[in-house]
Amino acid sequence: MEKKVAESERISERAWYIVHTFSGYEKRVKATLEAKIAAQGLEDVIFDVIVPMRDESEFKDGRRRIVKKKVFPGYVLVDMIVNNNSWFVVRNTQGVTGFVGSEKDPIPLSEEEAERILTELVDGRVADDTLGFKVNDNVRIIGGIFENRLATVKGIDAEKQRLKVLVEDMPVDLDVSQVEKI
Repeated sequence: MEKKVAESERISERAWYIVHTFSGYEKRVKATLEAKIAAQGLEDVIFDVIVPMRDESEFKDGRRRIVKKKVFPGYVLVDMIVNNNSWFVVRNTQGVTGFVGSEKDPIPLSEEEAERILTELVDGRVADDTLGFKVNDNVRIIGGIFENRLATVKGIDAEKQRLKVLVEDMPVDLDVSQVEKI
């Protein structure tokens, strides 16, 4: 015999949902949710919890360094199937203030939105502005033999923290600490 689902029970397809948290509680919410999932055996309805982070360039003590920054402060992404139990577990996790969308009926991210966020932000594939520079930015060289010359950014290697710039029609490879935006 087929089980009938009560009208009041929510059931959805698997999708990514945005969960609002208290500011600064994102990592704590992620850890707590992952512990609840394991303890309550919810791996079949809550699949993943992510705090989207990206590498950003920061200039401190005369050195440029890469630090992890939250892409959406105050939000966590949850890959789940919404039913009464999974909704209750997520909603009643300490630090969670609710789902984005209607409180009783959370709205999932579209497949396109989820894919863009996961590939670009989570995997770190947004390399163009990771170091604070974009292709075609005008910069001033502040170190090396081309000091005080103006240049145009033509390529970015975020991993190696290097820029390819064009100085008076001559391509030059520089460390990001050798240039500043103008």
